[in-house]
Amino acid sequence: MKLAFVVQRYGAGIAGGSEGHCRELAERLSSRHDITVLTTCASDYVTWENACSAGPSVEHGVRVVRFPVAHPRRIKIFADLSDEVFDGRASRDRQEEWFRENGPDTPALLDHLRAHGRDFDLVLFWTYRYFQSYFGLPLVADRAVLVPTAEEDAAVDLEVLHEFFDRPAGYLFLTPEERELVSSRALHPLPASVVAGIGLEPVPIGRTPRAPIDHLDIPSRYLLYLGRVDRNKGCDALLENFQEYAATRPDVTLVLAGPAKMQVPDHPRIRALGYVSDEVRSALLAHASALVVPSYYESLSIVLLEAWNHAVPALVNGRCKVLAGQVTRANGGLYYMFPAEFDEAADYLLTRTAERDALGRQGLAYVEREYRWPTVLERVETLLREVHLRVARSGSRADLTIRRYATAQRPSVVEADL
Repeated sequence: MKLAFVVQRYGAGIAGGSEGHCRELAERLSSRHDITVLTTCASDYVTWENACSAGPSVEHGVRVVRFPVAHPRRIKIFADLSDEVFDGRASRDRQEEWFRENGPDTPALLDHLRAHGRDFDLVLFWTYRYFQSYFGLPLVADRAVLVPTAEEDAAVDLEVLHEFFDRPAGYLFLTPEERELVSSRALHPLPASVVAGIGLEPVPIGRTPRAPIDHLDIPSRYLLYLGRVDRNKGCDALLENFQEYAATRPDVTLVLAGPAKMQVPDHPRIRALGYVSDEVRSALLAHASALVVPSYYESLSIVLLEAWNHAVPALVNGRCKVLAGQVTRANGGLYYMFPAEFDEAADYLLTRTAERDALGRQGLAYVEREYRWPTVLERVETLLREVHLRVARSGSRADLTIRRYATAQRPSVVEADL
């Protein structure tokens, strides 16, 4: 099949869940399909400043076409509009304006879809909330597959999305909770869909050396947070919970590995490492007592799967349905709803070694069953075949209708002679 992948940012150096998901699928499916990635020149999701050259290139065997962003995100305008829209007092026009201001505003990409979108058998769009999906998908709705990466935040409740979620010809979801969320916002039952998730490669359990983190003065027992240190990821609540927890437990450390977008307390048992190399990241995961995921909003926690891939259990925020669902299905950790539950769950994972290791092994078994690349790719391929067949049948019926109409309107020889 000839496929277009439309995503807000693209490239090996781009950190982002949806962007990484798109790139992994593009590279792994490129040997089976003719794939073109349509994306922007931006690399920063906050500013959308143009950072890459516009035009076509080939990256890891995948054809990529980048389009310039018309203007950077206007932070003050966007913030004020967000307040208006999420207060529930915005008209449909103002809600649509929110998608424009959220960006990345890339009119040339839309022009390309208008001119060439139907040259592709299917067009896949990542992340419903950005400009290229909200305004681009309707241009090729008859062959569009949406990968919404939807979370239970305020944006998913915008009124204009009821009709938008009815437009795609197919859906690729990351978790059952995400499918349920989007289904509840659409006006009609969703068309073809699959919960595919994301694939992981196996890692040798027990063979990842600790040496890369030895010089960082990381203790033998630690809780690990991995990712952007941000209030939007629940890190403010995590840091508050942990400081209260550590006040009576002097032998536990919280390690934060990721760029900090908020102030991290100066605390003797909170280690903020900032951005770390892949080697350090793997060592931190492999040797952690447990991974902590405090986020309130997720469509799929990739880092949770990565921890299980190392047979490391997890402690997650149970107020996030996706996280609670992942942990429950895998039986690979514990979830908490309140600070007291955080304390009890952390104690359990840090002190009951046999039970902790069993949870980690169960998480690994879940990844083996559900998230190895052959399994994930077969789910994706099944959906693509189903949607493509429907598109082809719809096109054949349309062609037949046109031919019948043309025949009915064609004058006979006698009529022509008159």
